[in-house]
Amino acid sequence: MEQRIIGGKGALAGAGRAAKAPAAAAGAPRVRNVRVDAGSAGQRLDNYLAKLLKGVPRAHLHRVIRSGEVRVNMRRADADTRLALGDEVRIPPVRVADRSERPAAPAREYRIVHEDDALVCIDKPAGVAVHGGSGESHGVIEQMRQARPGVFLELVHRLDKETSGLLLLAKTRPALVALQNDLRTRTPARAIAKGYAALVRGDWPASLKVIDVALRKDTAADGGRHVRVVDARDARARRSISLVRVAQRFGDFSLLAVTLKTGRTHQIRVHLADAGHPIVGDPKYGDFALNRAMARGTQLPALRFERMFLHAQTLRFVHPVSQATLELEAPLPATCSELLDALAARAAA
Repeated sequence: MEQRIIGGKGALAGAGRAAKAPAAAAGAPRVRNVRVDAGSAGQRLDNYLAKLLKGVPRAHLHRVIRSGEVRVNMRRADADTRLALGDEVRIPPVRVADRSERPAAPAREYRIVHEDDALVCIDKPAGVAVHGGSGESHGVIEQMRQARPGVFLELVHRLDKETSGLLLLAKTRPALVALQNDLRTRTPARAIAKGYAALVRGDWPASLKVIDVALRKDTAADGGRHVRVVDARDARARRSISLVRVAQRFGDFSLLAVTLKTGRTHQIRVHLADAGHPIVGDPKYGDFALNRAMARGTQLPALRFERMFLHAQTLRFVHPVSQATLELEAPLPATCSELLDALAARAAA
């Protein structure tokens, strides 16, 4: 459904003034005030803008949002603000890049774990972004749209580029809205449960099973995100809860099964690093010396490990159409399994 433009500063000019305006200004960008329709209700503000302003880099959209030029119901808003039906969004003049000169994303399909008329769940490999922006020309969503022209496809949630595993996409707008509502719900019967496998440095304490530590997300000038632990009284703090269980111990490493009770950006990575046990291979919050040793093959003989060991392994949710509970699983990638085998062999020696 198209967005309805309801006017705004510069949206309507007097006929006399318009006649005197330079011809070159006729196509200049202008302020718009757009009303959120049912199809866009529940979307994050940055994603909503990315949809309306196709071709504008996400880094630029985040800068515009932070500057306060974008308003929701005449108030400043953050990039992760969820829009509601009927909200009025002020969109400042933004020049949209000419996409005709940009190469299209290459068509690509990924390993499908489950697919039906409402949704598709893929096993995303590490090193692939889920969407373009912040230095990425394209990602999973653009590639799959190229592979399936004319088919509705939208991301239900996101995974970091470095994280592998289960990624859910909706194939209809009603399915998207229903699943994203379930992501935010606190009703146990409908909450989407996401389980991850993470290999961390050190021997994880058996007593540490619940991490309830507030996080704050900041956006750098280049559009990149950095998350840190903050006091819960911080004005921008968001309560974040991770449940941790030790799946296997290797002495100086631990394989953890982590379940998210909240879904904050980089939540698992920051929670585990803050506990003193960073994820192996984490390029942003990890042990950089260890990461180099793993990548060069000096940590374990004859084995190079060059990715982050975080894998979205399980996903449980209520199907938006059938209302049946689906439980999906993606096995560990071969590189991760090989590392675990090497650690187990070393520990048994």
